[in-house]
Amino acid sequence: MKRLSTHTSPEVIDRDRRWLLSAAVWSTVGIGAAASLLPSQLMAAPSADVIRPFRINIPEEQLIDLRKRILAARWPDQETVNDRSQGVQLAKFQETMRYWATDYDWRKLEARLNALPQFITEIDGVDIHFIHARSRHEDALPLIVTHGWPGSIVEQLKIIDPLTNPTAHGGKASDAFHLVIPSMPGYGFSGKPKGTGWNPDRIARAWAELMKRLGYSSYVAQGGDWGSPVSSAMARQASAGLLGIHINLPATVPPEVAMALAGGGPAPAALSEKERAAFDALDTFFRKYRAYGAIMGTRPQTIGYALADSPVGLAAWIYDYNNGEPERLLGRDDVLDDITLYWLTNTATSAARLYWETAGQSVVLSAAQKTADISLPVAITVFPGEVYRAPETWARRAYRNLIYFNEVDKGGHFAAWEQPELFAAELRAAFKSLRPAR
Repeated sequence: MKRLSTHTSPEVIDRDRRWLLSAAVWSTVGIGAAASLLPSQLMAAPSADVIRPFRINIPEEQLIDLRKRILAARWPDQETVNDRSQGVQLAKFQETMRYWATDYDWRKLEARLNALPQFITEIDGVDIHFIHARSRHEDALPLIVTHGWPGSIVEQLKIIDPLTNPTAHGGKASDAFHLVIPSMPGYGFSGKPKGTGWNPDRIARAWAELMKRLGYSSYVAQGGDWGSPVSSAMARQASAGLLGIHINLPATVPPEVAMALAGGGPAPAALSEKERAAFDALDTFFRKYRAYGAIMGTRPQTIGYALADSPVGLAAWIYDYNNGEPERLLGRDDVLDDITLYWLTNTATSAARLYWETAGQSVVLSAAQKTADISLPVAITVFPGEVYRAPETWARRAYRNLIYFNEVDKGGHFAAWEQPELFAAELRAAFKSLRPAR
């Protein structure tokens, strides 16, 4: 393997990084991956829109370097309080970092991902990485699912079998989905945009092109966190073939509530009990827990130097997202799988730029997401551990074609990751009326 010169350009380094991560040759692709493409795609002539198979193979030297960096970390002094009000607590975090350096096994996730049909295709000048898991039920409904930040395709791994193989999970063959799970531009194994403009609207257009390229003439879309505005943009653009969307962090906050939140309160008069609870949750979130969004929305490059250089710094930045206790709903390896993916692909900075592209705009504001312009069917599931519990009254104001609304009793912000069976059941119910009649 050739060594990169110290004078190698960033573009060449990025190209070689992707080459190291991918064995993009047909001879390495298993039957399962090949089966996820249509015959016409397998025979496609080489061109910018060709769909190429993808396989992960992280060099061992990168994993050794990661462990060395963790063990060599310089630690801050301990917090001066007995709670998480100052951020990630030192003692607990040090134990997690020790585990990451000595016991965590990246190769397990690598093998898990390589067992799935993965592909790369260039759209609008950027390589898009995606999982394409087709159901054995040919009448399955195609579904594209979008992750958020600080998530990745790791969020969706647990829902693949329940959605593509519903008969093994309490569902019927008629509940099946063909799944497309892309990494957003700048995230994971997708390419990093070299210019500006990659906001949710542009990602939405890329997803529409991806579904067209895969040969799907009709399909549905789902998203939480950033996946919500991306899916909503697809619906607003009425992407060709899109039947409807499901979102689990909806943009339901009315303008008058948004103004009160921006001004620091008080809450508008005449709010119902559920609406007041939603206001209070959002007020707490914006005042105490959204500093990460303000920083990445204004200075993604500045914070990027720390995140690209220190795995411990990167881990703390991501770890603190769920109020410093992500392991409350996820296993330790789940969290480290996601963090390690960011580290090995060096995408903390490129991922953060999505906030800059939207000027740090919140994904929950109905006016910001132009929900009034969406005419396609919208389905919403409210999970109790979400940033806020969207009231149905707000949801019906925001989305004029709301076909499904349900509040469940388990799950939080990373619902597909935390409660995969419940999440899958919600998607089956939400999209039932949009399936073609048989």
